[in-house]
Amino acid sequence: MSHRTPAGQFLDAAIGLLRRLRDEEAGPMAAAGTMIADTVADGGRLFAFGAGHSSLAAQDLVYRAGGLALMNLLTVPGVVGVDVRPATLGSALERVEGLAGTVLDSSPLREGDLLVIISLSGRNVMPVEMATRARAKGVKVIGVTSVGYAAETSPRNPSGTFLKDHCDVVLDSGIAVGDAELTWEGVSAPFAPASTVVTSAMLQAVMATAAATLADRGVEPPLLRSGNVDGGHAWNTRVMTEYGDRIFYQH
Repeated sequence: MSHRTPAGQFLDAAIGLLRRLRDEEAGPMAAAGTMIADTVADGGRLFAFGAGHSSLAAQDLVYRAGGLALMNLLTVPGVVGVDVRPATLGSALERVEGLAGTVLDSSPLREGDLLVIISLSGRNVMPVEMATRARAKGVKVIGVTSVGYAAETSPRNPSGTFLKDHCDVVLDSGIAVGDAELTWEGVSAPFAPASTVVTSAMLQAVMATAAATLADRGVEPPLLRSGNVDGGHAWNTRVMTEYGDRIFYQH
């Protein structure tokens, strides 16, 4: 594929962003993976949340072959994904004060648990309120965001802060403001977003760290296997039975 084509240019951009993660975010990714391993070993539960398209990376961690069985999706009605009608309602709900706190109060989250919050801009009410309220409950928070937004945009929440300001560990995706990697003659708006591929890759790297860290401590990581390989269903049934009190997506 020619690197001069739009497809080639987008893939080059994505590869560059992934290389930056490998070279510049190794420390935060190791810290996040270790924190997840600590939570598993200490009997805590794992949750992930993202609003709109940020939810794609959160969902990628849940009930996933090769992933930790203990990762649960924290859902906010109308916010997780783009299935709400109209789709613009989801964006509006991210800016509603009190919604994140109400969801947390109704969720299983408790002291000793861990919550991954994914928000590209980190500027809206939802991720900031969720992070602050979760930490007040004694929940560890890993924030996945683009730190660059804090330098180029203004906060859109009453605290005047960003998600990055309320986390135990911050993972910086390095995505440019606007999340569009390409420009092209005759196209008036930048296009080709890369946040999903980059954020998902970063979080899978973190989960790999967590699994290996547990194994290095002599703890078998509670991983799921594909149901499409022989023995996969039996393996998953054993894992989900053993850890059933920490898995909420099967109830």
